[in-house]
Amino acid sequence: MSRLLVVSNRLPVTVSAAQGEAIVTPSMGGLSTGLRGPFERSQGLWIGWPGDLSQLDDAARASAMKELQALRTLPVELTADELRLYYEEFANGVLWPVFHYLLDRIPVHSGGWEMYRKVNQKFAAAVAAQYRPGDTIWVHDYQLLLLPGMLRELLPRARIGFFLHIPFPASEVFRMLPWREDVLRGMLGADLIGFHTPSYARNFASAVVRLLGHEPVVDELSVSGRKVRFRAFPMGIDTETFTGATQPSDESFRPRPGEHLLLGVDRLDYTKGIRRRLSAVERVLQRRPDLRGKLRMLQIAVPSRESVTAYQDYRRRVEEMVGAINGRCSTLTDAPIHYMYRGFPQEQLIDLYRAASVMLVTPTRDGMNLVAKEFAAARTDGDGVLVLSEFAGAAEEMPEALQVNPFDVDGMAQAIEQAIDMAEGERRSRMAGLRARVLRFDVHRWTEDFLAALADDELAVQVEPAPLLPVGQVAEAARSAVLAGRRVVLLLDYDGTLVPIAPRPELAAPDPELLRLLAQLATKTGLSTHVLSGRPWQDIDRWLGGLHINLHAEHGMYSRIDDQWRARGAAPEDMREKVLATLERVSANTPGSHVELKAAGLAWHYRLAEREQGAHQARELRLHLRELLVGTPLEVLIGDKVVEVRPRGVHKGLIAHEVLRPSDLVIAVGDDRTDEDMFAAAPEGAFTVKVGGGTTSAKNRVGDVAGTRALLRALAEQL
Repeated sequence: MSRLLVVSNRLPVTVSAAQGEAIVTPSMGGLSTGLRGPFERSQGLWIGWPGDLSQLDDAARASAMKELQALRTLPVELTADELRLYYEEFANGVLWPVFHYLLDRIPVHSGGWEMYRKVNQKFAAAVAAQYRPGDTIWVHDYQLLLLPGMLRELLPRARIGFFLHIPFPASEVFRMLPWREDVLRGMLGADLIGFHTPSYARNFASAVVRLLGHEPVVDELSVSGRKVRFRAFPMGIDTETFTGATQPSDESFRPRPGEHLLLGVDRLDYTKGIRRRLSAVERVLQRRPDLRGKLRMLQIAVPSRESVTAYQDYRRRVEEMVGAINGRCSTLTDAPIHYMYRGFPQEQLIDLYRAASVMLVTPTRDGMNLVAKEFAAARTDGDGVLVLSEFAGAAEEMPEALQVNPFDVDGMAQAIEQAIDMAEGERRSRMAGLRARVLRFDVHRWTEDFLAALADDELAVQVEPAPLLPVGQVAEAARSAVLAGRRVVLLLDYDGTLVPIAPRPELAAPDPELLRLLAQLATKTGLSTHVLSGRPWQDIDRWLGGLHINLHAEHGMYSRIDDQWRARGAAPEDMREKVLATLERVSANTPGSHVELKAAGLAWHYRLAEREQGAHQARELRLHLRELLVGTPLEVLIGDKVVEVRPRGVHKGLIAHEVLRPSDLVIAVGDDRTDEDMFAAAPEGAFTVKVGGGTTSAKNRVGDVAGTRALLRALAEQL
């Protein structure tokens, strides 16, 4: 198998200093566990920050580096300023609250963006230096959102995957981020983008449509000639760790007969909903006096980001709340809330999972929340109840849990009471469903599924961008052809090729410079100029009819050769009326769109419509029209922000076949999908030119309309 390069903010080990010596400690986590198999089999390399090495002397540092190398890890060292600005101020101070919908926590000013970009570039340089052709690169999480795009620029043919371990917010929330387009372009550098849930993938697709205009087809996008897929890969846990036997480590928290133990295990973070959870427990004790002395809650709060002021304040508020509730609800013999601000060894956590009557997992927003899955896996006795926030990613996979709105304290209190009062048969039935799914879709399955999708051969077939057109060489080749007695045929699309794309058709009239260029070309001996447009023939005749060049309208349905317009057919009037009614109905329901009436065809334009709605309506319209037009002489044509219906078999390639001779030198220039027929009809040796980006069969490209006009000027000067 190909070598796996894993890239994450932190290495799976942490380097620390103790008495002047370097201590390398493995980090606990599902990611390192899940990747262990493919990482070892491929003799992979893990790239990330190793921790603060500034306290190490030269000898200790050399020792640490040697040990990291032996573990096949490559440290990306960060200065104190880089950590503060990139990690604390931007990744955790801006991205974390935005992606978790906590908009009130977004700072008014953040100076961390530039450092975030620079640190991502630092990671990109480290990866590129280690990359070998054939390697697979897997980038992880929100600290490195720009990295896939940077790697794509450095390593155009690399296989790159990206996985986001936190939620991707609704596009209305994501769009509040000032650097939103940069973030999306960074992510789109990957071949495969993974999310925990389908809803996060849909949010991402919505943001891409609205902000960048790329229209996905199911779970796939075309970006600069590349295929980019995005889909859900729900992360699992290492189930073997939680299903094995353990020695009870502390009997004091095991519930006595008739007693109920509620358990919460969270990193101390404001997204985990701890304070509302505590309020719900107090509400239960207030409504159910019979449970006082019989209900205990153990809340484990694992220290997190202790140097950050916001987290220090949050810890203080949680601890004050615990004291207040205990002051109001304690009995002479016991306090209802037992709060522990520290981490627990995994063996003790498993023991607590098995002792709990009810597990409370109630974040206000969470990418997945593996604690919920750990609880289900640990319950080898088949008992216990999971109360789970509907805003945790795990909720989409765990319908047997009692799902709650973590903002509804009364609703959570009712769910806790329901869990306490639940009959054993129902408890076991619910837990059986939870365990079956958790055990089947573990972290190893997650890793295999993602890497298998990334290895898909279809993703490997990426179209190389067409090289820039050598304008001078083309003009010289045209001159040589004319001197040799050959004809030069110039096939030119109109919108997006000769003039910029206009928001409405009537705004696309030619400017004086274009008219002068085309008039010059019309005087050149041995040059036959053709303009091929999708517009109605009346518009083309009004704009270009005074020039002595060949004109073709409605993609070839009408042609003017030797100053005479002729039609190649007509649409059946009854079908035309049905299609028109459909297009007008869609236009009425899509603000910013409009219907264009042509002599033979009809077109629905949605360039000015809201991007996501326009893309959605276009997809639905295409499907409907294809069904409507089965067995008729009409077909659907997809253009740039336009859906068109035209007589079947009439296209720009047909025109090319009609006007070309075997000895001609052909120069064909176009910008969208309707021009691909023209490129396909061009003979071997032709100069086919794509204007702008995107997938194409053209052999060359120019950047924009200015590039087309530069070509026309060169031809006018040489011929």
